[in-house]
Amino acid sequence: MDIVTSILIAGQFFVVIAAELILLFIGITFLVGLLHAYVPEERIRGVLAGKRQGVGNVLGAGFGALTPFCSCSTIPILLGLLDAGVPFGVCMSFLLASPLLNPVILSLLAALVGIVPTAIYAGITFAAAVGLGALLGRLGYDRYVKDVTVAGRPEPCDCNSSHGTRIRGAFSFAVALFRQVLPYLLLGAGIGAFIYGFIPEDLIVAVAGPENPLAIPLAAVIGVPMYIRAETIIPISAVLLEKGMGIGAVMALIIGGAGASIPEVTLLAAIFERRLLAAFVAVILGVAVLAGVAFQVLAVI
Repeated sequence: MDIVTSILIAGQFFVVIAAELILLFIGITFLVGLLHAYVPEERIRGVLAGKRQGVGNVLGAGFGALTPFCSCSTIPILLGLLDAGVPFGVCMSFLLASPLLNPVILSLLAALVGIVPTAIYAGITFAAAVGLGALLGRLGYDRYVKDVTVAGRPEPCDCNSSHGTRIRGAFSFAVALFRQVLPYLLLGAGIGAFIYGFIPEDLIVAVAGPENPLAIPLAAVIGVPMYIRAETIIPISAVLLEKGMGIGAVMALIIGGAGASIPEVTLLAAIFERRLLAAFVAVILGVAVLAGVAFQVLAVI
């Protein structure tokens, strides 16, 4: 394949994938903005504060799936939950689920790899968030949380505002977030387009194909420094999958990167002692590897 053909193929892929992701992202963020307008953070804190392990972990993971889209917003909410007296294990279920199950990453994943793989991904990560959050709570890891004072708590939302006000707020939320993530989305589409047009399939199959037994654990680890945002990693992962990377390695890459991204781990280091931080990263990488193996086995069946 000559260079001109490769450029044309990559350019066509970039235009198509970027347009699809932009339209999908705006629609999903608008719906999530509406959800946040009707289910504010203070209501989440109130519900979780009264729940013990078990049901609390399920609710914590569920609410984690509805939270904002990056660690810069998830970590302050986590601090608010801890400050409100929500059990530590419930908070950990929230923290584990939040980056892996938010509506943006699920919708992008569904659009690019399909509904069935996305449903399996959601089931595995939700179960892991519930079970491992409860386990960390039972093991007493709450003693490794630093004494951090929550300052600058947000004002409670006006839950008596009109529906029109909430709809306008949701639209403003979607537009503002779209402006923030557009460079990352285009970056992901651009990298994916380059891989699609210029990287030979044989090379990807040899390095990260289903026949390589080390592909899944390596992908889980590589995902950590590689991850920027879901809007970046999902289109890259979709291209890698199409080029021959094993489905298990792709899922390990996404889970490892989204769950233990460098920005999130850096922020968590401010509130977690080293032992808890190490346990958190180990849990994420373990889930990434186990989920990757499960996907690879299912792909063979």
